[in-house]
Amino acid sequence: MTASPDLRASRLASPDLLRSVFRRHAAGVAVITARGDDGPVGFTATSLVSVSAEPPMISFGIGTGASSWPAISRTDHVGVHVLGEHQQELAATFARSGADRFGEPTAWREGPEGVPVLDDVLAWLVCRVVTRVPAGDHRVVLAEVVLGDPAGAGRPLLYHQGRFNGLRE
Repeated sequence: MTASPDLRASRLASPDLLRSVFRRHAAGVAVITARGDDGPVGFTATSLVSVSAEPPMISFGIGTGASSWPAISRTDHVGVHVLGEHQQELAATFARSGADRFGEPTAWREGPEGVPVLDDVLAWLVCRVVTRVPAGDHRVVLAEVVLGDPAGAGRPLLYHQGRFNGLRE
């Protein structure tokens, strides 16, 4: 059973309204990585979307004020990592401003096209950036899948109500 919307309680569009609505939307958690001029960069994303099967394409959003944006704005390839519920701390590290994201205990290696590939994830992709579309204070990055591995073990990590969670049975 669902509740009927009370249109009298509606609010005008604002950043707070958008954040409040999307806190109720459970999203999968991914980490996006790239090779930067001064070493690897990466960030936690809940905006990962499958865009096209033919050719295989994904998209994600990134704020233009994010510390990873300068590298993402110039790179030709990105890594996309689907996190498991056992990786809450990794997700938090890549979400935290100023964190040493690739230092201990983060396990990673240089992958194809120089993209940092994280260890022990549920799945990963290396993608070629096709375009970056302006969208307010963000950019939507469209990227074509080059290769990947979907064979990691475990259950997905979710983000809901401002917290990382696992699936319930």
